[in-house]
Amino acid sequence: MKRQKRDRLDRAHSQGYKAGITGRSRETCPYQNSESKSQWLGGWREAIDDRNVGLFK
Repeated sequence: MKRQKRDRLDRAHSQGYKAGITGRSRETCPYQNSESKSQWLGGWREAIDDRNVGLFK
């Protein structure tokens, strides 16, 4: 039995989080699909909040 890939929306969210942690701008979102873009931006916002709280430098 083949392993299933992670959900695309979950992957978009985690990529957005990684982009936010590294300080990339939200204009660098690679997605055009509204659902994927929304998930990517959600992850990006979480990362920015975590950086502002001081969880990451």
